[in-house]
Amino acid sequence: MHVPIEPLLNADDIQALQAALRGPQASWVEGALTAGWHAKGVKNNHQLEPGSPLHQELALGLRDALLRHPLVQAVAFPKQVHGVLFSRSRVGEGYGRHVDNAWMAGGRSDLSWTLWLSEPDDYAGGALVLETPAGEESFRLPAGHALLYPSTLLHRVEPVEAGERLVAVGWIQSRIRHGEQRELLFELDTARRALFERSGHDEIFDLISRSYSNLLRRWDD
Repeated sequence: MHVPIEPLLNADDIQALQAALRGPQASWVEGALTAGWHAKGVKNNHQLEPGSPLHQELALGLRDALLRHPLVQAVAFPKQVHGVLFSRSRVGEGYGRHVDNAWMAGGRSDLSWTLWLSEPDDYAGGALVLETPAGEESFRLPAGHALLYPSTLLHRVEPVEAGERLVAVGWIQSRIRHGEQRELLFELDTARRALFERSGHDEIFDLISRSYSNLLRRWDD
């Protein structure tokens, strides 16, 4: 299950991030330096230097924003957000077909996320393409919007044809290891919230809440 977060950041936050990433303190390195051995040959972009003070500052803010977002909490059950990277792709750059490593330096990758920092009109090409069981799905979201998707999926970023594509990416280690369990819990939580809005606190709400809580206890990793 992939879920758009619309939006994760507001316009002021995006403007501040864009200014920082295009400012004099931003040091960019080849993206292949942070790719796994099997992805180095297809990763053709640039990333904000991970060890730089600017990267540390910006990454901390994004981790906090993700952990606070109610939809991220409901869908991902985040144990930790890790591996935040800021990526820049210009004409001819992209990221070929690959799957994310099961383990990153910060933890297990259960869910991947991409946060768009450029507006779709700022560049051509550069779509994120997921290979889902239903077929390929392509995404070019507005700045400030994010997409959560299973790290198990093959995916790619099409080459940029014009302009500049700025995004942030990273991973979530979930308290619920298995995706089908996370999906079931999200559906139960959505149903009980809708029931509460319609009927208030009644016996059916209590029964659904009991099942939800007991499944969380059973599946918590």
